[in-house]
Amino acid sequence: MGDHLGILFTEIGPDFIKATMPVDHRTHQPYGLLHGGASAVLAETLGSVASAMVIDHEKFISVGIEINANHVRGVRSGTVTGTCTPIHIGASTHVWDIHIQDDANNKLVCVSRLTVSILKRK
Repeated sequence: MGDHLGILFTEIGPDFIKATMPVDHRTHQPYGLLHGGASAVLAETLGSVASAMVIDHEKFISVGIEINANHVRGVRSGTVTGTCTPIHIGASTHVWDIHIQDDANNKLVCVSRLTVSILKRK
């Protein structure tokens, strides 16, 4: 999904990761605005990768179990950047905070929260 929408990881820090996504024909809704589902894909991609980065893959897998997204501003073109930071990293769940901003004016476009379940590998 990330490849299809043009999501690119751009930065990894000690407590965050960032990725960009173009606002174009792949991510537009019928009115020419960034589709809320595309924002949710960016948010879930960021949170899922963040969880994958902090678990032992030989013992565990991580799967998303809940996502919410508040779309606060429309974007018609350009690029958006999502920044993912941890709210909670526990043994059985992770909760991530994802803010998506319009690169043209650095304004908030979407704020999302993703909950990930950490399961024992079978």
